[in-house]
Amino acid sequence: MALTSWLTASIMLVSFLIIAALCKAFEPNNNDQIKRVGFFLILYLIAVSLFHAAQVFQWSQINLISGNIIYLIGSLTLIELSLTLLFKLIIPRLGYHPPSIISDIIFGFSIIVLLVVTLSNFGVDTTSIAATSAVVTAILAIGLQATLGNIIGGVALQLDKSIRLGDWIQLENGTQGKVQELRWRHTVIETRDWDTLIVPNSFLLAANIIILGKRVGESLQHRMWVHFNVDFRTNPSQVIDIVEAALQAKPGILNVANHPKPNCICLDFSSDNRESYAQYAIRYWLTDIQEDDPTNSLVRKRLYAALQRANIPLAIPAAQLFIDQDDSERRSQKEQKNIQQRLNALNQIDFLTELNQDELIILAKGLQSVLYSKGENIMRQNDKASWLYILTQGTASVWVESGGMNSKVADIKSPTFVGEMGLMTGAARSATIIATSDVYSYRLHKDEFQKIILQRPNIVNKISEILAKRDVETSSIKDKLNEAVQNQKIEQNKTHLLTKISMFFGLD
Repeated sequence: MALTSWLTASIMLVSFLIIAALCKAFEPNNNDQIKRVGFFLILYLIAVSLFHAAQVFQWSQINLISGNIIYLIGSLTLIELSLTLLFKLIIPRLGYHPPSIISDIIFGFSIIVLLVVTLSNFGVDTTSIAATSAVVTAILAIGLQATLGNIIGGVALQLDKSIRLGDWIQLENGTQGKVQELRWRHTVIETRDWDTLIVPNSFLLAANIIILGKRVGESLQHRMWVHFNVDFRTNPSQVIDIVEAALQAKPGILNVANHPKPNCICLDFSSDNRESYAQYAIRYWLTDIQEDDPTNSLVRKRLYAALQRANIPLAIPAAQLFIDQDDSERRSQKEQKNIQQRLNALNQIDFLTELNQDELIILAKGLQSVLYSKGENIMRQNDKASWLYILTQGTASVWVESGGMNSKVADIKSPTFVGEMGLMTGAARSATIIATSDVYSYRLHKDEFQKIILQRPNIVNKISEILAKRDVETSSIKDKLNEAVQNQKIEQNKTHLLTKISMFFGLD
């Protein structure tokens, strides 16, 4: 089929429209490629029109020239359409993404060959042109060393695939960014600030470039550091154990790899005689390199909550001076306010109604203030712990594991309390409770409660009755028990709980 016919021109026009539509749907970032093909197609259609006009008006000279031009531009248009279809649509759909420089090289050689053929058709001696062009090429090469170096660098980068599209890289000056395009002369990098950085390819070849998180045969993970300081009088083993337990607890932190596990290390002790703290660092592996700062923030939240629960304060700079008026009256007021807040929390607990004010004050002094950040476990099913938790602020969800499946059974909202069976009987936790917001709470240990029970053991009988009644009322809603059956179950549970509580606290 001749390139000069209107049928061929129509087929090429329709093919271009189809390929352009497909590229817009599946590869929307190739507008420049489509514009270039369209430019050649327009020149081709103009040449075909000129050719047919010359035939009508019998312009023999124009007819000959336009025929050769049609051969050159039509062939280039066909090659561009074929390369676009192959490299932008077909091959990417197969899962391969060859460097764009390959199609550019093919097109470049095609231009050279077609120019030689076209010049020969015009009767030009191409051998003399080749000799002359060699001299011109040598002169241009000397004057364009920098540009040629960038072009050669671009060819090398794309052919050896040392840097790929989508890689996160760090330049020698510390700038980090994501590779968006690899071009002939330069590489386009999008920085973390969403700025576009143009880096000459020769610079990338000459410099030491770090490709973040890239390992052969491994998933993309980049090690991150979060530094913090703690007073050196705190045992480093205690700090490390508490922080690692919080970081490795389920559920995990978003974008933090499970393997290797996040860990905590003691870096150094301050030795300048001015600071009084030990330097620590959390090391974790980031799975989404773009989310560096948000993930660091989540790690710091969990770190702060873990240290707060353990009553380990972060170090205060030694140069900072705090001046506060403090006397016995002020200290007494602060202590009374603190005790009153704790008494308010204890008054929410129904099975403590048998305690008098002095006994409640004893418990209030023994309460420990604890914080759980969103996503942390307040307690885990089947764990044994003799703590009662009094939630004063925040929300949580209750999960039960059965048959290998975890199911959420309830949502709880402060003020409330959980873990009373662990406090009174030492029973294993019957459910997992996860904080769905930051949860502020107090926790009461068995040892504090034992002081009161040993002084007044008769209250165990009433406490057993209250706990048994609560348990039966909860089950009666589900099982629809009548009043007689409820009373019978209360007595059975009371006797059972009384025995367990007495044994747990060592009562006779």
